[in-house]
Amino acid sequence: MTIIARRLAGHLARGFVMILVVATISFFIVNNIPGDPMAARYEKLIEQGMSPEAAAQNVKVLYGFQPNGTLWQQYTDYMGGLFHLDLGVSVSRPGTPVLDVLMEATKWTILPVLAGTLLSFLVGVILGVYAAIKRKGKLGDALAISGSLLHGVPQYVLAMLLGVIFATLIPILPADGPVDILFEPGFNAAYIGSLIEHAVLPVATYALSAYGGWILAMKSSVVTVLGDDFILAAELRGMKRSIIFRYIARNAILPLFTILALSLGMLLGGAVFIEKIFNYPGLGLLLINSVNDRDYALMGGAFLLITVAVVVANIVADLFYTVIDPRVRSGEGAS
Repeated sequence: MTIIARRLAGHLARGFVMILVVATISFFIVNNIPGDPMAARYEKLIEQGMSPEAAAQNVKVLYGFQPNGTLWQQYTDYMGGLFHLDLGVSVSRPGTPVLDVLMEATKWTILPVLAGTLLSFLVGVILGVYAAIKRKGKLGDALAISGSLLHGVPQYVLAMLLGVIFATLIPILPADGPVDILFEPGFNAAYIGSLIEHAVLPVATYALSAYGGWILAMKSSVVTVLGDDFILAAELRGMKRSIIFRYIARNAILPLFTILALSLGMLLGGAVFIEKIFNYPGLGLLLINSVNDRDYALMGGAFLLITVAVVVANIVADLFYTVIDPRVRSGEGAS
């Protein structure tokens, strides 16, 4: 068996166990949170001016269910449905399967997360190389300082700052929702243009918040590689600087690919504040609303989806690193 096959088998086994453990923990946690979804809906209807009798009837019609059996029986039913990709029905959206709600929200999270992360990775890696090479000059200092500053600013602070500047003080970008409701959804220029325009601030927030980490990590990695024996030997042999630079960049960037894959998986659940501030209907905002509505099935489904994303990202990162790093593949024929 090749080293790649062994690693894949091991990761799949550990990932399967991790998903089952998280599914179990999330089920018992969310089902023991104080509160009741129907009671929460009843209170909201009362606040809106509905009479107690009408509110009770409304809740009964909307939800029309009570959990059957003991908590343990509910758990076994939940795990049985999990193997058939049945995560239950959302009580905050009566009659809608949890999986459908999650898939709808996830597509809005993936766009800004993927675009922002890849943009920050590309810019951070390139500038990180220059920050390392020019580390004794003003350019290197400026790049390192910019990375440190942005790395220390929380995402929600950046989101609010960008929103205030570009949506309020200089109102050139929208900061409310994913698209203008005046445009008809479809593959047309007006709708696509509105999607892009509304995505600018969330993407910029992701990119700026992650940029600092990438530039600092790449700078550190390049500085480490610069001290390796093969670089010193290449310089002594009079090799061209362009060739040496290629070796430096290639070896320095390898560890960052693993971090990139893992960050993509974890960012699926790290969009809560950004989506809340920009009213972006992604997984983060959905998770907040599900907690407020005491929607146990939706909460558990969101936690599980985030876990699956992290597990898959970990598998992809390890396999990718195995493929691109010859040192890891060197033991491939040993078994």
